[in-house]
Amino acid sequence: MKNWLKKFEDIMSAVTFAEAGEFETAREIVKGRQKVLLTLTRRESDRKSFKYALNICKRIGAGLEILFISKRDEILQTLREFQEELNKEDITYEIIQESGCIKEAIINHTEKRSDIQFVVIESSDALNMECKKDDRELSKAWEGLKCPLVLVSEART
Repeated sequence: MKNWLKKFEDIMSAVTFAEAGEFETAREIVKGRQKVLLTLTRRESDRKSFKYALNICKRIGAGLEILFISKRDEILQTLREFQEELNKEDITYEIIQESGCIKEAIINHTEKRSDIQFVVIESSDALNMECKKDDRELSKAWEGLKCPLVLVSEART
């Protein structure tokens, strides 16, 4: 009952914004409750991870948050391509730049966020980028994660 009431309130808020001509805000209210967190690793397989995250967003009606650990200019072209596709698919998104250890950034970002449904990241050595030696053991590093972790890997032939 409580979830239904919250959904009803969200829908009514969205209707109010739509009636006032604020269509984008209305769309975000309706779609923006669930998020998928995509973490980019500056590798060729980021595109495969992006496609996976995009498909999840389309299936569950979620928005996308793109987290990357690098200088913005190093990943700018990739982000532009992704933004074009997200706009075409009408998926709301946010870009977040962090520094340091990818694992720590993911855990810190998702720690108090119940709206993030999945974390999508490439499965590779890039997961250890900028991490202290103590944080490199996969099972210990992910103990604090509050949502499912989806590891996307490159098919090897």
